[in-house]
Amino acid sequence: MFGIGDYVICGNKGVCVVENVTTLNISGVDKAREYYILKPLYMAGSTVYVPVDSPKDSMRKVLKREEAEKLIEAIPEIPLLVITNDKLSEQMYKDCIRTNNCEELVKIIKTIYLRKQKRIQAGRKVTAVDAKYFHMAEDNLYGELAVALNISRKEVEDYIVEAIGSRE
Repeated sequence: MFGIGDYVICGNKGVCVVENVTTLNISGVDKAREYYILKPLYMAGSTVYVPVDSPKDSMRKVLKREEAEKLIEAIPEIPLLVITNDKLSEQMYKDCIRTNNCEELVKIIKTIYLRKQKRIQAGRKVTAVDAKYFHMAEDNLYGELAVALNISRKEVEDYIVEAIGSRE
């Protein structure tokens, strides 16, 4: 169970704060069922309602600072996605994003970053699919790391570069 004020990751909404746990007085909704009322941090003006009894994998707590630092430290060792067929890349990206797992997001970012470099060197543009999922993975990962590390989302990339660079 999550408490009011907890930071959670909820589906494709990214980082949300639990504003309340209550029943809803909305027609067509079970009046006895409790819901988390979530405010996405990076989607101003939106509210998400999630049943308290929904599957446990639909929401999770944001990484703790130590977990975020361990993840960043492990980035160089996290493997790339193995894409044997470009036509299947979008499904792979979707599957990774759906897990809400930071390591999977790192895999997407690393894989697409290298694919992008190769395409640019060959004088070609980045594919729309790669650009879309790169942006999505970065938004989700950086949003969570910003909360875990208590820094702004804009500072996350520099933080990662500095942390990895100081190890080498």
